[in-house]
Amino acid sequence: MAAPKKGRRPTGAQGRPGRALAIILIAMVALTAGMFLSKQTTPRLGIDLAGGTSITLKAKSEPGKESAINETNMNTAVGIIDRRVNGLGVSEAEVQTQGRDHIIVNIPKGTNEQQAREQVGTTAQLYFRPVLAFADGSPAAPEGTPSPNPSASGSGAPKAGDGKTSPSASPSSSATSQGRALSEALKAPAAPTPSPSASESKKADDTKAPSPSASASASASTPATGDEAAAAALQAKFAALDCNDEAQRAAAGAGAKPEEPMVACGQRGTAWGKWILGPAQVNGQDVKDAKGQIDPQRGQWIVTMQFTDKGADKFAKITGELATKQMPQNQFAIVLDGRVISDPSVSQALTGGNAEISGGFTQQSAQDLGNMLSYGALPLSFSEDSVTTVTAALGGEQLKAGLIAGAIGLLLVVIYLLVYYRGLAFIAIVSLLVSAILTYTIMSLLGKGIGFALNLPAVCGAIVAIGITADSFIVYFERIRDEIREGRTLRPAVERAWPRARRTILVSDFVSFLAAAVLFIVTVGKVQGFAFTLGLTTLLDVVVVFLFTKPVMTLVARTKFFASGHPWSGLDPKRLGAKPPLRRSRRTGSAPAPVDAKEA
Repeated sequence: MAAPKKGRRPTGAQGRPGRALAIILIAMVALTAGMFLSKQTTPRLGIDLAGGTSITLKAKSEPGKESAINETNMNTAVGIIDRRVNGLGVSEAEVQTQGRDHIIVNIPKGTNEQQAREQVGTTAQLYFRPVLAFADGSPAAPEGTPSPNPSASGSGAPKAGDGKTSPSASPSSSATSQGRALSEALKAPAAPTPSPSASESKKADDTKAPSPSASASASASTPATGDEAAAAALQAKFAALDCNDEAQRAAAGAGAKPEEPMVACGQRGTAWGKWILGPAQVNGQDVKDAKGQIDPQRGQWIVTMQFTDKGADKFAKITGELATKQMPQNQFAIVLDGRVISDPSVSQALTGGNAEISGGFTQQSAQDLGNMLSYGALPLSFSEDSVTTVTAALGGEQLKAGLIAGAIGLLLVVIYLLVYYRGLAFIAIVSLLVSAILTYTIMSLLGKGIGFALNLPAVCGAIVAIGITADSFIVYFERIRDEIREGRTLRPAVERAWPRARRTILVSDFVSFLAAAVLFIVTVGKVQGFAFTLGLTTLLDVVVVFLFTKPVMTLVARTKFFASGHPWSGLDPKRLGAKPPLRRSRRTGSAPAPVDAKEA
């Protein structure tokens, strides 16, 4: 009889179950420790379970731009709002269109809920405009009444790039130069980015302009041109503007076109100021990236910006032109949605494609501005149509109903396993428990790491996964039973059944994962939660079956209870229809004894 070859594993080899069990045990301990270290011991809940705010935004049609409210612009707005809100770390924020001109934004209850609400409808139209004049936010005093000192409204405009302050222009200097500056700006070509440097060609003796009263009398005696009339109208609007009034602040910059001068309000320190601004030179589309961060040298919050190549050229040109002028016309105003948020002065051309906005930012305001500039301006203006608060009590009821449904499903699976598989059912139940631990810890960590939030469809996905995982156990158990029916004992049956069961399990889980991936890609909103959970639990099913169920089955096959085919083991050969004796019980020495020569 030929001896078996050394080094070749015989059929039915048991492998190394201890190593696989050690791997999954280490993974469970590591995930659990990570969950407690991150202080996120429960999965984050979506708006339908934890409560939150649902905001309905309505697109506003502007005169002459009624056709702007279309499917393309609405979908663009949805994408920008979604990136803004989720960029703040708000988990499971849902943004979708409703009808022709409405957008629904669902924000789960959380630390950034209010911050996100403030940003969802902000248009974030950003422009860099040259400053033509500045005064405090109060209306101009009647003629003959001394004007207040605008320096009381703030500490002056911060310089771009260095954070230093320079004194504000006085009312008299602004008043004497703004008429000429406005006329020159209005004479500039009507283009999105006209040059504001026309004032550089004025003669040196023009710096001593007549007083406001002299200018007014001259204007009255000389017929005004179209540009001069427009400049006078803008000056009158500027003089009458009261930026301390909220309604006037909101209306000041509304409807201003980028290629035209405008008046605008803004804050310097704690007080309001007002500006006359020239045509826009750079806009938000020229900003490639922006973020709020703290300046380590000055210890204050700033917003850093990186321009596109085209934007860098524009910015270098305008700052080079402004650097040759006097206060306040060496400043450029950064205008966001018609309001001045900063007006740094320029002492030299800023090249290199990078800039920073400084002065008066808190951490939240700097990060908010950087977030809005990074993700772009909305193509439409929106107003809040309605705001609905979803209470946590309603979410708690839904979560309770989902958990009850899951418990009922799990109980039915356990009863079926116990009735049909008896002792094998305990292996399946422990495997389900391991899968549940892995799923729970990973979902908790994903809530902290990527903002994943568990919503009601995701709970449904987890319930469906119970059946998928149990199906993998059933496939393996039935393969083992098939081997026993063929007359094999348990230990070789466990090993011979594994290759065929493994192939079936992998194919089945691949189809489930593919369906979940396709569903996640082609759907939006809460359905993605269902797809994500289904895909995650499908992957974990493979991990549990390979690293836990199979090794445990190998170990229990060595125990007397299962190996002897006890009636309650679920592997009783008689109950399965196998005819004893089994193949492995046949002794190789049971062959008939050789016939004695004498007997022959």
